[in-house]
Amino acid sequence: MIEIFWNIILGMISLGLIAAFIRLVRGPYLPDRVIALDLISVLAMGFIIVYAVRFNQPNFLDVAIILALITFLGTVAFAYYLERRS
Repeated sequence: MIEIFWNIILGMISLGLIAAFIRLVRGPYLPDRVIALDLISVLAMGFIIVYAVRFNQPNFLDVAIILALITFLGTVAFAYYLERRS
């Protein structure tokens, strides 16, 4: 029963990753692509966290935190670039 729960969660995150990747490729404007890239990183963090909880691997939570910090810095850099561009 609990395996079905984990598989549903991972499946939903995977569908979100696919949808965000489609938006990243098709996004007509740069801000659309930046938001899609940010969403992909958030979903990747979710995937890592679910994996860490499911298999009792607390070391992977550190990886998710580092990914969150890098994503934040990347988002700030993109925002700065978009601000300077216009």
